[in-house]
Amino acid sequence: MRFVKLIRNALLTIWGVATVVFLLFQLLGDPSRLLMGQSGNAQTRERIRQSMELDRSSWYRYASFLNDLSPLSVYTPSKIQKKQIKGLELRLSDSYWLVLKWPHLGEGYQNGRPVSLQIGEALPATLLLASTAMLLAVLLGVGLGLLAGLNKDSLIDRALLSISVLGISAPSFFVAICLAYLGGVYWHAYTGLSFSGGMWSVDETTGHTFLSLRNLILPAITLGIRPLAVLFQITRNAVLETQTMDFIRTAKAKGVRPGRIVWRHLLPNTLNPVVTTISGWFAELLAGSFFVEYIFGWKGLGSLTIQALETLDYPLIAGVLIIGSCFFIFLQFFSDWMVHYIDPRIRR
Repeated sequence: MRFVKLIRNALLTIWGVATVVFLLFQLLGDPSRLLMGQSGNAQTRERIRQSMELDRSSWYRYASFLNDLSPLSVYTPSKIQKKQIKGLELRLSDSYWLVLKWPHLGEGYQNGRPVSLQIGEALPATLLLASTAMLLAVLLGVGLGLLAGLNKDSLIDRALLSISVLGISAPSFFVAICLAYLGGVYWHAYTGLSFSGGMWSVDETTGHTFLSLRNLILPAITLGIRPLAVLFQITRNAVLETQTMDFIRTAKAKGVRPGRIVWRHLLPNTLNPVVTTISGWFAELLAGSFFVEYIFGWKGLGSLTIQALETLDYPLIAGVLIIGSCFFIFLQFFSDWMVHYIDPRIRR
């Protein structure tokens, strides 16, 4: 029953996001002006409007927009050929076919390439960057938070608290500029890192493309600083709160080894807020990597979105917004499942 409710809420959220995206782009004007160029005439503009169905009513375009996004859609044979829809087809009648497919996000205005293909090419780089930054934040944030919580009011606790406040306060774009200059320019002779570069690089000698994980270091550190500081403080507070509970005092009174108390009793009971924070921040990293990718030249979803905003490529912007909302929903669902799995009290 709970699973069905989560699926229902997820579908309603996606529908709401799609509706907002559609209404937003209706307010931005007629996109045919962008496509016909400076030398276009009225006839050219009318052909573009007909090909994009801009001559139809708003309700028809809204229904067509939702139909394209739905995995299970109804099309006429001419629409399947025109939009190059690929999937499992079931003939309902001579005029309509039922198609099981991936969501169709349209084609970009600038290059005419499918939006789903452009997002699919850029998404792995962003996922790699966000995953690396989140892994760095989880390992250091939880580890240092546990260390500070077990040594409350000590010198190391106060030092880590002060550093975490700086980490939360520093804007990502400012940290990115500083790290790009220091690590990629000023200390380049020692670090060997470049201030700009993507996931793939080209060998100047052979011309072959290779995976360049060295370019990942600086943007991953930049993107991971804020969630690291947040996870540190949340873990520290959870450890301090859990230490006052009866089962911890009982374990100490029974003479249980301190290491077993930490790993068996203390740490598992501090993970609920940590897991929820991790899922939220991972989604935040996917959405907040735009400026970091732009500064470091990391060719991911952020760079693609900035390029789409500069050229007013509405379908590409809409596709990024919808895909991003789906990631938020999935991570929320995963977080809810993880909390139920970790804490038996919630599961009961």
